Amino acid sequence: MITIIGIDCATQPQKTGLALGTWDGTVVSLHTITLGQKNQPLAQTITSWLPENEPALLAIDAPLGWPADLGDQLATHQAGDPLSMPPNTLFRRATDRRIWQRTGKLPLDVGADRIARTAHAALSLLVELRQITQQPIPLAWQPSLSSPLSAIEVYPAGTLKVLFDPMRVPSYKGRDGGNGRAVILHHLKQHVTLPPDAPLLLKNDDALDAALCVLAGADFLHGLAEPPTNLKQAQKEGWIWVRTQREQANE
Repeated sequence: MITIIGIDCATQPQKTGLALGTWDGTVVSLHTITLGQKNQPLAQTITSWLPENEPALLAIDAPLGWPADLGDQLATHQAGDPLSMPPNTLFRRATDRRIWQRTGKLPLDVGADRIARTAHAALSLLVELRQITQQPIPLAWQPSLSSPLSAIEVYPAGTLKVLFDPMRVPSYKGRDGGNGRAVILHHLKQHVTLPPDAPLLLKNDDALDAALCVLAGADFLHGLAEPPTNLKQAQKEGWIWVRTQREQANE
């Protein structure tokens, strides 16, 4: 049994979705879904969910790295000098381009967008968790986890694109997304065992994204997610783990 904690990261705790799930090698089960609280650090909530003497995986919806080319360019750049690479090369990671190619859904440019602040928050959360647990929490690169507590980067929007017909993913964000959340939740029940009472999944898109993070984590553990072709680059920039094809999603 492997515990999977889905984290839909945000710069504010109350906008961060958290979901506790397990994967027994076959069945993905959700047990707790909640949002972060102002008066309780996220790291404390997550730590309280970690099992003793069993492996756990953090499935994090936030970029965990920056484009390698951007870092190389800025290391010696002086104000006013030109940049020799096009913006799509500088501001997008290899994994962002690959997700776009596979699903038609383009992640936000961590090198140029406000998503960089969410990435910073996610990395800070990992630091806090390492301090509390006294564990290194490495990024996992293969389903056979080599550490008691590991982390991966996931992307709920990409997972949805694979689960659904790419042209039919319903809008589910914000106050007007209730119908979309209901459709997604109905579909999610085909892949995940839900707790008896999970109204937050219908009310809040951050909570629903956290649940999708758990599913993406199980896909990774099941070997259904596409690995990077250039591991060295992925270890520098990060890699988004998303199911390889819809047929596998429907097994």
